[in-house]
Amino acid sequence: MTDWEARYQAADMPWEKGTAAPPLLELLAKSNPGIWGNEAVLVPGCGLGHDVRALASGGRLVLGLDLSPTAIALAQAQPAVGREIYQLGNFLDAAWHSDMKVSSIWEHTCFCAIDPGQRPAYAAAAARILPQGAILAGVFFLNPFDPGEDRSGPPFGATLAEIVNLFSPWFEQVDGWVPQQAYPGREDREWIGIFRRNSEDSP
Repeated sequence: MTDWEARYQAADMPWEKGTAAPPLLELLAKSNPGIWGNEAVLVPGCGLGHDVRALASGGRLVLGLDLSPTAIALAQAQPAVGREIYQLGNFLDAAWHSDMKVSSIWEHTCFCAIDPGQRPAYAAAAARILPQGAILAGVFFLNPFDPGEDRSGPPFGATLAEIVNLFSPWFEQVDGWVPQQAYPGREDREWIGIFRRNSEDSP
């Protein structure tokens, strides 16, 4: 299991690009702002908070969550652009909860970073947190490796069918596409998925 705190302390952060995810910016430009709901947008595995600030710049309340104290400290040290809040916690821990109401989730780096065996727990955590009708939107890695690269991960890739099946007990897919905007080297390797919480059943 990856020691994320040790990696942040050592500044061993190859995933840190210094800017918000281009697919998120694409989604914000083309989507109805109302999809995020009226409460906080949760960003699990927020790292230094670039996506948090991109979401908050539109006037939304955004909660960035990370299990690394160093990541949270680095995120909090960045200039604020709106109503962003950072909290230390483990998204997969069933005991974790926020006093803030959450009306949507933006996924970028958490799903691909955890061991694939934990992905059902990720889907269940999202279902526990979100109310019926709420949106889970994210950019998912379909093929994060070049031929010959170390495929041990993280990041861990996934198939489109796997992603949809994992969320299907509690979510329905309402949209999905390959983003036109991507970090260099990630072109055609990612997929934006939008899912709606469609069940009152608890995980």
